[in-house]
Amino acid sequence: MARRRSRNRVASLTLRYAILIAWALFCIVPIVWFLSIGLRPRTEIILPRPLYLPTFTLDAWHMIWTAWPMGAYLRNSLVSIFGSVIIDLLLAIPAAYSLARYRYRFREDIGFYILSTRMMAPAIVAIPIFFLFRNLGLLDTVWALMLIYAAMNLSLVTWVVRSYMLDIPPEIEDAARTDGASDLKILILIVIPMCLPGIITAAVIAVIFAINEFLFTLLIASTQSAYTLSVALANFTGGSDGVIYNAISMVAFLAFFPVLILVIAIQKHLSRGLTMGAVKG
Repeated sequence: MARRRSRNRVASLTLRYAILIAWALFCIVPIVWFLSIGLRPRTEIILPRPLYLPTFTLDAWHMIWTAWPMGAYLRNSLVSIFGSVIIDLLLAIPAAYSLARYRYRFREDIGFYILSTRMMAPAIVAIPIFFLFRNLGLLDTVWALMLIYAAMNLSLVTWVVRSYMLDIPPEIEDAARTDGASDLKILILIVIPMCLPGIITAAVIAVIFAINEFLFTLLIASTQSAYTLSVALANFTGGSDGVIYNAISMVAFLAFFPVLILVIAIQKHLSRGLTMGAVKG
């Protein structure tokens, strides 16, 4: 009986690890293949038959940094994305605390209205937003991208942080109030540290959505001085040379890799932040 249990346990572990390895390969192989395109000569990429022993080179890497203003595109992306995340957190954390703790009239209606802004199709408000930023003189600026990213992700960040705050026992805050702490002090010294995994989760989600945003970025950043990586990729067609696949793959990997490293580095906080707050709403 003990030997049969041992065999069943070994078979179960083998099947489990086989499934995990297969899933890992399913996720990793496309990334490695995509990177290999960026490291191969263009002449090998457009061959009619697959090449099983490719030649690797850094021609595409040198091209994107010499022929294109990649440094400016990367700077615009980083400033607009992380600037929008800072704005979202500064506004979302107090709003989430208000929705999670205070009792006032129309609180649930206000919370639903905040969330309902995510249900609107972006194309509906694209033209009004364009005229708004044009009248403000913010077209083709990083400030406009920062504001539009922040506005798009604010409701999502607010609700993620709110759901996490609901899992904090109110007795902890009541004890702090008994000691004379104000609501602002409680929020800064108690609630925010306890909500840190949820805040990190919301920030990472906001970064991912901002990186993937294309419509408003293309609409607002119509000149190369304000291009981000997502818009720049759409314009890397090579002119008379056609589509330069290896350079496009290298730029796309350059945009994807920092997010991958960020998610891996904080995966413990990210997984906890996505699961905590899932029961209460």
